[in-house]
Amino acid sequence: MSVQGGSQLFDLKGTNAAVIGGTGVLGGAMASALAGCGATVAILGRNEERGLARVKEIEQAGGRAVYQTADASSRESLVAARDALAKRLGVIDVLINAAGGNRPDATLPPGSDFCKLPIEAWQGVFDLNLVGGVLLPSQVFGESMVAAGRGSIINIASMAGMIPLSRVVAYSAAKAAVINLTKFLAREWARQGVRVNAISPGFFPAEQNKALLFKPDGSYSERGGQIIGHTPMARFGEAHELGGAVVWLAAHRASSFVTGQNIVVDGGFSSVTI
Repeated sequence: MSVQGGSQLFDLKGTNAAVIGGTGVLGGAMASALAGCGATVAILGRNEERGLARVKEIEQAGGRAVYQTADASSRESLVAARDALAKRLGVIDVLINAAGGNRPDATLPPGSDFCKLPIEAWQGVFDLNLVGGVLLPSQVFGESMVAAGRGSIINIASMAGMIPLSRVVAYSAAKAAVINLTKFLAREWARQGVRVNAISPGFFPAEQNKALLFKPDGSYSERGGQIIGHTPMARFGEAHELGGAVVWLAAHRASSFVTGQNIVVDGGFSSVTI
């Protein structure tokens, strides 16, 4: 039995990774982590300006990256992106499904009535996080991976998908569905050489949740203070702290027997009984 050094276990040279949602804070940080370990990274999204900015940042750090326009909610757009990347880079070995988010009209303010939650808002959150967030990209890129007999799909779920948090009921339910779909696909493609796992971040400040966690003066909001008080590490996560988990799951030599798992990165939040 041979022993591989740590640097070899996490070496992604020769690997092509597509990061859908790589124009965002968390997706972009994961793209940078993959590039830092040698992967050629394709940033996929609808915002070309932000996508090219991420590519420039990766290249300035010595990595290799390209931008590819794609709409995760459109099968046609994803197929076109996949085929374009195949010509530019070759087969995609790693797919990061990092697109997603919440909607204000699907969030329940304190004292509001769940029975009046608009069905359109609920469906919109599921379309964003489950259909466009995982289902369509996995079908389109997974098809090529199965044909090639190799690949790693990493879905970005949420700690909220494990714990039914107050107020964000639609988001929590959608992310719970992401975790379930991850396990289904892992079982479905295990013998085809394609591994499927999820990463569930805890609370990581970004533009979409900043107003929920902080007051205008930068101090914690009531909600933010409650979260910090419930988190053993007593702080929010930083985007770069997702890098280790994503590189591990992307690197075949490091995680070749890992599939169907949900890796939680939450500072211990989910370990504390509510």
